[in-house]
Amino acid sequence: MAAVRAGWRRGRIELRQSFTNRPELFSHFLWPVLMLVALFFLRHRDFGSTGLLLGTFALPGILGMNAAMGMVSMSQQLTADREDGTLLRAKATPNGMLGYLVGKVVSVAGGLLADLAILLIPALLIVDNLALGSFGGWFTLLWVLALGMVATLPIGAVLGSVFTTARSQGLLQLPVLGLIAISGVFYPITALPDWLEWIGQVFPIYWMGLGMRSALLPDSTVVVEIGDSWRHLETVGVLGVWAVAGLLVAPVVLRRMARRESGSKVAERRERALRRVA
Repeated sequence: MAAVRAGWRRGRIELRQSFTNRPELFSHFLWPVLMLVALFFLRHRDFGSTGLLLGTFALPGILGMNAAMGMVSMSQQLTADREDGTLLRAKATPNGMLGYLVGKVVSVAGGLLADLAILLIPALLIVDNLALGSFGGWFTLLWVLALGMVATLPIGAVLGSVFTTARSQGLLQLPVLGLIAISGVFYPITALPDWLEWIGQVFPIYWMGLGMRSALLPDSTVVVEIGDSWRHLETVGVLGVWAVAGLLVAPVVLRRMARRESGSKVAERRERALRRVA
């Protein structure tokens, strides 16, 4: 519990610093503002013959993609901390790896929620026909976000332990973007071949997108989903399995990675980075 409390404090400090640092503050606002501009121009365009506006249908997809990219952010931060020796210092502290993991989950999840709020609140004024006028819609949105982040952020921690330098993170972004593309985040997954439907449903990104559509879109749009159903029980089940697996595996992987860390390896990586700059 002491490690968890320390991680909670660490995460809050990192989150506060991200909103007082000019480059990070700029990154918090850049993507939401760009998406709001796109939604503004799409707000009056029809989505085929469904009677639904394109901006209305696109908003859940944008939120789902942002939430899914949280695991990329988690991986990038962990790799950067490994490269500059932060993980080595956490390793030297009793239960330091647990506190470090808790702190990263708090800071990344907090930043992600802030980014989503920056996008969603103005979007409510731009986009019409959303189904957030009831308590049920907001409740669904909140539990999908909470469970989705618990399911995906530990995956980001595991992936971050694989890469030794921040420059290698480009190898992670392409597969994640490909997974988003086949997960029906921006369009119904039923438009894909059957074998891609099955692959997309294995991973949590599809279920996060489905849950957000169920919270934001009118009930009439459920006809484009598999089985004409929002499948809330299946969403809880799949995201819950990924969350439990990630929370069990991530601390073990991080501890094993930390055991391989040493001052000489950190110095070697720092020397290589200096040579690249020079």
